[in-house]
Amino acid sequence: MFKVLVCDDDAGLRLSVAGALAATGRFEVDEAFDGVNAIEKLKQKTYNIVLLDVDMPRMTGMEALKIIKEHDPSIIVLILTAYANIDDAVRAVKEGAFNYVSKPVKSEDLVAMVDRAINAFSLISQASVSFPLQTDAGREIIGYTSQMKKVFNVIMRLSKVDTPVLIRGASGTGKELVARAIHSNSSYKDGKFVAINCSAIPENLFESELFGHEKGSFTGADQRKIGKFQYAESGTLFLDEIGDLPLLMQVKLLRVLQEKAFTPVGANREIESNVRIIAATNRPLEEMIKKSEFREDLYYRLNVMPIFLPSLNERRADINSLTNLFIQKFNRSQGKKITGVSPEALNVLKKYEWPGNIRELENIIEHAFILEESNMLQVSSLPETILRATGTELSAAQLRAREEMSAQGGADHDVAGDTDFDDDSLEAGGGGNISSGGDEIVKISGDTLDFNKHKEAFEREFIVKALKMFKGRINQTALHANIPKKTLLRKIEKYGINARDYVD
Repeated sequence: MFKVLVCDDDAGLRLSVAGALAATGRFEVDEAFDGVNAIEKLKQKTYNIVLLDVDMPRMTGMEALKIIKEHDPSIIVLILTAYANIDDAVRAVKEGAFNYVSKPVKSEDLVAMVDRAINAFSLISQASVSFPLQTDAGREIIGYTSQMKKVFNVIMRLSKVDTPVLIRGASGTGKELVARAIHSNSSYKDGKFVAINCSAIPENLFESELFGHEKGSFTGADQRKIGKFQYAESGTLFLDEIGDLPLLMQVKLLRVLQEKAFTPVGANREIESNVRIIAATNRPLEEMIKKSEFREDLYYRLNVMPIFLPSLNERRADINSLTNLFIQKFNRSQGKKITGVSPEALNVLKKYEWPGNIRELENIIEHAFILEESNMLQVSSLPETILRATGTELSAAQLRAREEMSAQGGADHDVAGDTDFDDDSLEAGGGGNISSGGDEIVKISGDTLDFNKHKEAFEREFIVKALKMFKGRINQTALHANIPKKTLLRKIEKYGINARDYVD
């Protein structure tokens, strides 16, 4: 439950605002009669949100705002006043207030505004969620690694200005999440956040995609199209993989950044643009500049205050807290009650190199969730690729647990439950609805009679044959080949098979 402090010298208004928030059942509300009283209460109790009046005796709301933000920058402050003006609004936001609202305000509008503030600040919390949690005097706080503390501070600074931003980091480090956090806490927060992946657009469509086009401007342009710049007006345009932007488009993007205007393809008019640009890349732009693959002037225009996101390899201490975050996420989505990760499994995760960074860690935890039947993620539920890469060998008990998990996962398919195919399948040439068509899948010669070797060869060829027959569709293959889906996925991973290779 969020803790809210309503500060106003008008007792009637305090009662009205407190009642509107308390009625939702999501807020615990206290009251303060002026700025000094609010500061006293903040020193005695932790609050998530403070609603401040501007004109109060002893200490104004603007004075209290500055002290509150110095005391705890994470507190969400909303300014309420009966005498709103633009200068005060700009000053309040610069001092750290989330928004500035004129009184009177309707109850439903007030609650909606508070919810928007909570959602915006939660994005920054997510961006910094990998930092280890500590407890100080019973209060849960976020403890940062030195690298990520710098990232968090830069996010907060960039949220208060409108300069372009360049986010640097390897794939999977959370560049888009950081971009969304900046947007949602900036003056552009009420506009759209529009993301575009520069590496996914054909070169001949770039200009139309960004700036739009007029009907008949080129072959196939049978109607007018609004580009991303126009669609993101008064909001943020996130250009992911900016290093893949063609040189001609780099020139045109630079012009938009400098002139705040663009021309749609086939048009003879300029359109003014009020869009915050946030770009991201995992490529070495400095090397690309030397090779004339990226414009130096665009680089300096974007690189005013860059954010460098470290790889997961560089902050292994964060793996534990990140893992717990993903466990909470998948508990909600899969209806499970996993309480954590075993020390042995956590040790394996910390030994792994993580080429895919946080995104790969999330996928690994989801994989473990599918297999795990206990209330804690064990080594036996981790993918074989992780185990091989870290040189981890399962004990006999762990191997049995792994087999049991796969067997339980296949119970709904009305099969024997063995994680491997039945031994008789070597003679039968497969089961279920798959027919070998009379061809022998695995040829056995007299000088290589090794049961395990031929069993694995059969399994691989059987799975490939089944995937070809059902065009790479996992569910259809599992159903018609009479293979538990979890077993099929595990075998695909084990033998390095890519189901997409067999999609028609």
